[in-house]
Amino acid sequence: MQPVKSLNHIGIAVRSLDDQKSFYADSLGAEFEGVEEVPSQKVRVAFYKINDVRLELLEPTASDSPIAKFIEKRGEGMHHMAFTVDDLPARIAELKDEGLRMIDETPRPGAHHMKIAFIHPKSSCGVLTELCQPPQ
Repeated sequence: MQPVKSLNHIGIAVRSLDDQKSFYADSLGAEFEGVEEVPSQKVRVAFYKINDVRLELLEPTASDSPIAKFIEKRGEGMHHMAFTVDDLPARIAELKDEGLRMIDETPRPGAHHMKIAFIHPKSSCGVLTELCQPPQ
């Protein structure tokens, strides 16, 4: 089994990136790193850094996006935790062999040109868990 390398980021679902910027940048002092749109996931993502911890604020760009549905059902708040891995396809196969339920059985594109895959919360103590493989 290949272990995860590190915590990559914490994803936070928000209705508006602009409305949250003052809290994360001004109140917490997080370093704003920029915004990226991920059309395949129907989100805009704002990146913040506090020392070695990264936060991704996720704003839906369409009413049928997974983030819009999450906010409608649960409200704004923590959406997922993400961990860095070296070989995402191999790690997905290992987890499936262990009987874990995957949302993504093959990697898909994510922010920062990473390959990503999600583990279903029913297999990870109720926490939506993302695995990320940075570009080589």
